[in-house]
Amino acid sequence: MDKAFNGMLFERHSIRKYKAQPLPAEDVKQILEAGLLAPSSKSARPWEFVCVEDADMLAKLAECKPAGARPIAGAKLAIIICADPEKSDVYVEDCSVAASYMQLQATALGIGSCWIQVRNRFSADDNPAQDLVQALLGIPASMQVVAILTFGYSDEQRNPVDPAKLKWEKVHIGQWADDQQ
Repeated sequence: MDKAFNGMLFERHSIRKYKAQPLPAEDVKQILEAGLLAPSSKSARPWEFVCVEDADMLAKLAECKPAGARPIAGAKLAIIICADPEKSDVYVEDCSVAASYMQLQATALGIGSCWIQVRNRFSADDNPAQDLVQALLGIPASMQVVAILTFGYSDEQRNPVDPAKLKWEKVHIGQWADDQQ
């Protein structure tokens, strides 16, 4: 594995606090290209991305669920990842791969990001979180909102992951073994 890429993996963290500095259009394009380049089952590419930079709309989207959505309000960009479940029975996995590609591209550009789970989450009044997102952004009811990715320049310090803390006991070689080391 390329040492630079491997190093980036140890440095990538979920960033929840962002600076006021806007993101360059070329960087946003590269982040979106990364998502569009992601592989999908049977090349179905069931995902659709809705990009939001308007601060008022970001604040409204941050209300989609009572916990964990606050980073949306402070982000410079949110990308809502949704999919047509009729196009792929594994749309969740396909969207997850596309989201990961976008987050890794952002990291390579020096931009922080955070995954905000929407699918199977609920608003403060116990309605599906995706209902508010769909209503605010005009997303058709036939689409499933999987997640919202937030992006911006980090306004928090995070240490790289300590390689000694990797849980190698979760890796099984050849077959499952509870005592494998």
